[in-house]
Parts: sequence; structure tokens; C-alpha cells
Amino acid sequence: MAAEIQPRPQTRKPVLLSKIEGFQDVVNTAVIIPKEDGVISVSQDRTIRVWLKRDSGQYWPSVFHTMPGESSVQHRSKHYGTSRRFSYQEFVLSEDYNQMTPARTYQAHQGGVTVVLFVLEMEWVLSTGQDKSFTWHCSENGQQLGTYQTAAWVSGLQFDVETRHAFVGDHSGQVTILKLEQDNCSLVTTFKGHTSNVTALCWDPVQRVLFSGSSDHSIIMWDIGGRKGTAFELQGHNDKVQGLCYAPHTRQLISCGSDGGIVIWNMDVTRQETPEWLDSDSCQKCEQPFFWNFKQMWDSKKIGLRQHHCRKCGQAVCGKCSSKRSTIPLMGFEFEVRVCDSCHGSITDEERAPTATFHDSKHSIIHMQYEPTRGWLLTSGTDKIIKLWDMTPVVS
Repeated sequence: MAAEIQPRPQTRKPVLLSKIEGFQDVVNTAVIIPKEDGVISVSQDRTIRVWLKRDSGQYWPSVFHTMPGESSVQHRSKHYGTSRRFSYQEFVLSEDYNQMTPARTYQAHQGGVTVVLFVLEMEWVLSTGQDKSFTWHCSENGQQLGTYQTAAWVSGLQFDVETRHAFVGDHSGQVTILKLEQDNCSLVTTFKGHTSNVTALCWDPVQRVLFSGSSDHSIIMWDIGGRKGTAFELQGHNDKVQGLCYAPHTRQLISCGSDGGIVIWNMDVTRQETPEWLDSDSCQKCEQPFFWNFKQMWDSKKIGLRQHHCRKCGQAVCGKCSSKRSTIPLMGFEFEVRVCDSCHGSITDEERAPTATFHDSKHSIIHMQYEPTRGWLLTSGTDKIIKLWDMTPVVS
């Protein structure tokens, strides 16, 4: 069982700018309005609200709209799309943000819509649903261009404009890469590293790296551009990872989780892959038999021991030979994990230097969005509150 993460003392931390309260239900998703002191929110009570900052410094709704079904929101200039059961709808906001006019409805799925993504450069709208389908439409005329059946209900979606690759993360823990054309797509590859469903995806087109977060509390960095199949684990949350965003100018990853943690990862370091766990019928250090190795237990007249694994070398070891704990930040372990005694002695103080900082949002986060121009982070929580953070003290 993993040890509880103990946040280290911080000299710098995110600054809480504002709280937006007054919701009757949990906010599923929200976006910061670009170049404005405003937020668009969608709640479980099916309401869409446009919040503008008033002279008092507080945010008040200028638009209050109720959708027929549960919704989420995406933005494209003054066009905002909301997804609901079986379809998603596009709205146009007025210049003063006081009116929202329906523009187009996309009939896309046979089940609830889970993710909607606008691709401005292609004039495409990508969407996924609980019917295990991925579709893309033309945003200019609303025509469906293509569809693809996925292995499981999709919960994460990203797109690379240059290569036209769609990254699809699903509830089986798998990530699928698809090559999209104007009216068809082809399967490129699939990869799986999570033991539970994928909850968030983030694509960096410059470094050509994909980040995936999961209900298994972990983040995996997939080096797509390196073409070597390398994947690096990041362990920094005690609960489900709910959101990921990457700041390319500083090479920092921001992750948020149900544990309320906001973690800032320094990705400008040379990271190491975690080793594969080795199989053995006896401890690979002292050679004592494990409890299922009946023959060696009988021959040596010894009681079988429980098997553990060293997180640094991957060897199968007994509890006595792995009694020590250590952080291994370059392998993604920012909190102490089990290591064998020989590996513990080989880890230097420099190798134990942290590569991430931990900050408490003081609410269980279910959604996040990062606005890089101003360095603002939006988090919404199970406490029915939206918080706006100035991240420039830590993302710099």
C-alpha cells in the first residue's frame, strides 16, 4: 500500500484569485473566457451560466440557460458547444456576453456524449460517447464526416493538427491512436499502461509527448515523438487524476486530482522508466522461498515468505530484504516507496531531489482548465465551488 503523500514546505504557491459560488449542484465542467474576466460553467442540474466579474470584484451570472439533459462545454471564439444526451449543440455568445443563441445541433451518438473537442484549424468537431463511438463533424455545415467504434466508453480525447492523429483514452485503461482523413480514419496503434480507466489526456505537439491520467492515481508520459516506445510514470496523487495540462514554455505539467492536490511537475529533466517486475519463486537477494514454493519450503524446512518488488530494480524480494523506503523522483516516485536494501544504499541525495511541488486546493477537484496567456488555473470541486488561481508564482 502506497504511503500517504506528505506535501513539502513551499516557498511559492498558487494564489487564489476568486471563488465562484451559488451553484445548486456540482459543476461538471467550466472554461475561462479568453481575454475576459469571465467563466462559463455547466452543472449537473443541466444549467449553463456565463459569469462576468463585476466592479465589486465578484462574479455574477449574465446568462442562465437550462439544457434538456446533462451537459458539458467547449469554446471556439464566440461559439460555445455544449454536449448532452445523444447530441451536442453549438451556441453563439453576444459581444457583451449577455445573450446565448443556439446555432447548430449535431446528432452524433446513440448514448450520452462524453467528450467534445473543437479543432479550429481543420474546422472539425470531434466527439465521443457512451455508445463506444468516436465521431467527427464539419463545424461549418454540421455534416458528419466519419465514425469509429472504440473498445470501451471514451473518457479522454486529444488531437494533433500536424499529423491528424486523434488520441482516445477509454474506460479499459487503453489509449488508441487514430489517423483521421476527411471522411475516414485508420487505426495506428494502441497502448495500455494504466490498471484503471483513463480520466484525462494532454498532448504536447512541440515535444510530441502524450500525458494520460487515470483512476489508478497515476500519470504516464508517452514519448510518441521519440519512436522508441518509452513511457515514464508519475506518482503524485492519492486519488483519481481528474485533469492534466502542459505549459510548454516552462516544460511543466500541471495535474489535479480528487484528493484536492495541484501538482506541478518539472518535465525538463531526464526521467527514467520504471523497471518491469521480475518473476521468481524465491527472494532474489537471500534466496528464501516464497509461500507458494512448496518444494523449496519442504527441502529447506523453512516457512514461505510474502513476495514484494523493489521499485528501483524490479527484483522480487522478501520483506526483510526490502525493509527501507525512498523517494525516486526521476522514476516518478515523489513519495517514499519500497526498495531493496542494496538499491537504497545506491540512491544518492541528488537522485532524491524532488522534481514536483504539491499544493492543496482545499476541495476535491473534478475538473480543471489552464489558461496559459494569463497563467490562470480553474478548478471545480465536489463542494459546488469554482476557484480561479494565479499559477505564475509556480509555473515559471
